[in-house]
Amino acid sequence: MRTMENLSPAALAERLRPPVLSAVESLGGPLERRIAPEAAAPQQARPDRLPGLIDQILLKPEATAGQVEETCREAIEYGFAVVCVNAAYLALASRLLNGSAVRPGGVVAFPLGASLPEIVLSKAERLIALGAGELDMVVQVGALIEGDYARAAADVRAVVQVAHPAGVLVKLILETGLLDPPQIVAGCILADLCGADFVKTSTGFGPAGARVEDVRLMRAAVGSRLGVKAAGGIRSMLAALSMIEAGACRLGTSSGRLIVEQIRGRMQAAGVES
Repeated sequence: MRTMENLSPAALAERLRPPVLSAVESLGGPLERRIAPEAAAPQQARPDRLPGLIDQILLKPEATAGQVEETCREAIEYGFAVVCVNAAYLALASRLLNGSAVRPGGVVAFPLGASLPEIVLSKAERLIALGAGELDMVVQVGALIEGDYARAAADVRAVVQVAHPAGVLVKLILETGLLDPPQIVAGCILADLCGADFVKTSTGFGPAGARVEDVRLMRAAVGSRLGVKAAGGIRSMLAALSMIEAGACRLGTSSGRLIVEQIRGRMQAAGVES
């Protein structure tokens, strides 16, 4: 795909959509998204709106039940969108967040995107049963790089088909640090045709986190049809705002509390009550 790297996002999409569509049609055809249009569209880069766009992440292997409890309390207090935890703590997070506006989130094929299809589907079904309101799944990165779009799409379609009837949104992680621009655009087209609700930059475990240029490219590729989630290395209010300005409408971070404190500090300095 190196010969396509200098093409515009629109030209890339025009070139790549036919082979991706053909692959998806071989599996049964495109699927509908569930995300509401207002949630998928680009958002205003305003500090006071940031908390509601944050998915607070606690996916480190050494996470404890106590940390999950603290994270859920903070998410409710600060008005975050989601608390995303590993499967071992999803039932706990679901119980703690019950009755609040914060949704529990789980991860599928995480962080490598190299699981067997039957394991991916079984994991998604189990997480939904445990209360997940949103699922972040990693695309089969190797298949995407090879241009084996049918193999990459099969997992995504399977997860979407069990998630959407349960009211669960699906975010497709592309791991953009491993991809060139044509591969990122191909991943966005694949997510769109397979019915995913968001495209997401990174797991936070890959070679690069969220980059403004990748977020901008992803937004250009999906328009306002899908949400764009920036994740990986977002540790400050200014970094968060830069991602929103580039086109993200959701942010994955483990630094939600720090970002909120920075927002409150700015508002206090300006004489505005939080």
